[in-house]
Amino acid sequence: MASPFDSLALLLVIAGAGLTLAEALIPGAHFIVVGIALLLAGLVAFLFPPLAQPFVLSFLVLAFGAISFYGYRHLDLYGGKGSGRTKDSDSLKGTTGHVTERVTRSEGQVKLDSGGFNPYYAARTMDGEIPEGTEVMVMDPGGGNVVTVEPLDFIEDPIDRELARGRTDANRAETDRAERETEEL
Repeated sequence: MASPFDSLALLLVIAGAGLTLAEALIPGAHFIVVGIALLLAGLVAFLFPPLAQPFVLSFLVLAFGAISFYGYRHLDLYGGKGSGRTKDSDSLKGTTGHVTERVTRSEGQVKLDSGGFNPYYAARTMDGEIPEGTEVMVMDPGGGNVVTVEPLDFIEDPIDRELARGRTDANRAETDRAERETEEL
């Protein structure tokens, strides 16, 4: 006859497998840590029936949970040391990418470099349109999944703006000097 602790071990295995499967269907929901802890504790209870006591199983769930949490956080099993993490909207400002569907004032899509788990975002431009394949930069993350972008060749760096102003001032001074020399002659 099966003991009630056998059914507890079976319950742990089913719950752990279910949560692990849920993580596969909904990545990033962090079900994997609890799922692995429950699954491993249930398997240990099946393999070593004397350990199938509630107190021992709760300790095993906590121990396997701590180990799987460590593995999840520090070993970065999803890859890329944070590349799989979703970004918040504020961190998207200044991010570059390229247009995957023509961007206008009302529609379009971009793929952002290091844009998180799903790097594709709906995009809009302030004026004109940006053709597919153009490199862009996020000007306004918008707080949602729609970002405002501008082509990289359109964006002027503040340093470049100052250099251009300096060249314009130097050219103007040179022109004024040449005109004065011409008037003096």
